[in-house]
Amino acid sequence: MAVIFPPRLILALAVWIACPSLCLAQYHINPPKTVFPDFRFPSDHKDTPIVFEWRNLQYGFPSEQEREQVLRNGRYNPDSPIPIDIDVYYPPNGGAPRHFVTSPRFGQGVPFSLAYVTNVQRENGSEIQAYPSYQWHSSHGANCDGLTSVYRVHIDACGQMWVLDSGEIEFVQHCAPQVVVFDLATDQLIHRYRLPETSYKAKVSRFVNIFADIRDPPPSGQCKDVFAYLADPTSKAIVVYDVVGQSSWRIENKFTYPDARFGTHTVAGESFELLDGPLALAVTPLGLGLRRHLIFHALTNELELAIPLDVLNNATNWQKGFSSSLSDFITLGKRGIQCATHAISRRGFWFCGFLEPIGIFGWDIRRPYNRENVQPLALNPVTLQFVSGMKIVRRPADGQEELWLLSDRLQKIFAGTIDYREINYRVMRCDVEGLLQGRGCF
Repeated sequence: MAVIFPPRLILALAVWIACPSLCLAQYHINPPKTVFPDFRFPSDHKDTPIVFEWRNLQYGFPSEQEREQVLRNGRYNPDSPIPIDIDVYYPPNGGAPRHFVTSPRFGQGVPFSLAYVTNVQRENGSEIQAYPSYQWHSSHGANCDGLTSVYRVHIDACGQMWVLDSGEIEFVQHCAPQVVVFDLATDQLIHRYRLPETSYKAKVSRFVNIFADIRDPPPSGQCKDVFAYLADPTSKAIVVYDVVGQSSWRIENKFTYPDARFGTHTVAGESFELLDGPLALAVTPLGLGLRRHLIFHALTNELELAIPLDVLNNATNWQKGFSSSLSDFITLGKRGIQCATHAISRRGFWFCGFLEPIGIFGWDIRRPYNRENVQPLALNPVTLQFVSGMKIVRRPADGQEELWLLSDRLQKIFAGTIDYREINYRVMRCDVEGLLQGRGCF
């Protein structure tokens, strides 16, 4: 039951605007107003398409004996796992799409933290199976050549899945945080990078998001020239990983810190406290003729921020610690409320799930970031409660983009009010162009 907005209300989001220079520069000349009018939106709701839904996650195991064993030893508690992220892989030559979900090991009781959704239907939802195999997860941090705790992933245009493994369980650092890359055509490991101790803070860091910027995409490139950006909200930092140079550096300053005024997060009338730094990461798409930026924000903040990639990707710019390159950061604007993770389409449209009102909002990155230009695209106070996973995926059959969402009612988990008799976790899909043109989801 999502609100569908007419094209007139969506304003710039439905119109392609030829902008000769990136409007980010305009923020230095005409900064967004600090006081915005209230949002106005219709009150009628229409159906939101749901691809998967669960009361709680339904894990599959190599055998019934293995399931019984992990239940006995506490490595599986059916009510412990929380899904966080979704990504989708369309085989380039056809075939059914593959859907991947993550369920990090916030604590004990999570048998594996990266999975694919199967066609097997169980009482509480579709069964998920470990990816790339159960053995990659079964040591629970004892084998650092496996996967310890995966929060989010990023599938690139070459069919490579970039996996960010925090290496910790309940802030016990079992293994160094690592970036692991799998070729989804073969399900084989093709790359691994373990972060050096200079790039994270043991017992403090918790890496929760990754964005891999492919600078040589197909068809002419092979996805080898890559910078990956890693969000470490608990230690208030962003880590840059230069794949070609095999090096990484840490960025921590006043722009990566939370704002205590937004430390209370309220969703559907329930609140929880959290003081997290950077969470959402995305970059200016290639091919727009614009100076490219990393656009990011913290969950515990109202600011949308940006930093030029040519500044970010030069390690020598970050040798002065907290004072490094401060003048290069751009405050795009304020939204007055928190939103979680975000994504940007190839045409430069930004999407994010707001906590209040509960819905998906959009913005054309060529325009100032303010209440006039950040517009609601779909609202649903039930199905869109805390959208923690968001991806834009290109459909090979027709080249169109899809917006994939995972909502997990995180506020109920913090409050201890989650009811496993209800639907708690949902995966949804929208057509990007239809959403921008006011047609809603399909």
